[in-house]
Amino acid sequence: MDKLKKLFDPTMFRFLLVGVVNTLVGCGVMFGLYNLAGLYTWGDVGYWISSAANYVAGSIVSFFLNKHFTFKNQEKGPGVVFRFALNISVCYLMAYGLARPAVSWVLGGMGLGAQLQGNLTMLAGSGLFVVLNYFGQRFFAFRAR
Repeated sequence: MDKLKKLFDPTMFRFLLVGVVNTLVGCGVMFGLYNLAGLYTWGDVGYWISSAANYVAGSIVSFFLNKHFTFKNQEKGPGVVFRFALNISVCYLMAYGLARPAVSWVLGGMGLGAQLQGNLTMLAGSGLFVVLNYFGQRFFAFRAR
């Protein structure tokens, strides 16, 4: 029970608050590129470019807000930046790599258009990324030294 309380402490709630800001920035970029800029017409390449742009923009916001506000990390230097970038990269590849086949399998027989299925896949990838990223940032990127 104590371990569970430790996971659901104020740090998690600050992370979720920062996540709202990251989501607005990142998803605005991702869905804007995919739909408004027409990258959905590029197929898989448009999917990966749009979702990657989400995490470039959102990660910049996330690094500064989570480092200083959420985890109150005082570490300076390239080590913390490297751990953060590694965490984001691994979580991104895992989340979107798993979302693509999973959503295709679940929705494959529904006859959805490629654009709608791409949007749903990116949404699923975003949700999975949030979970993986929280644990990665808390216990790896910004862990107490």
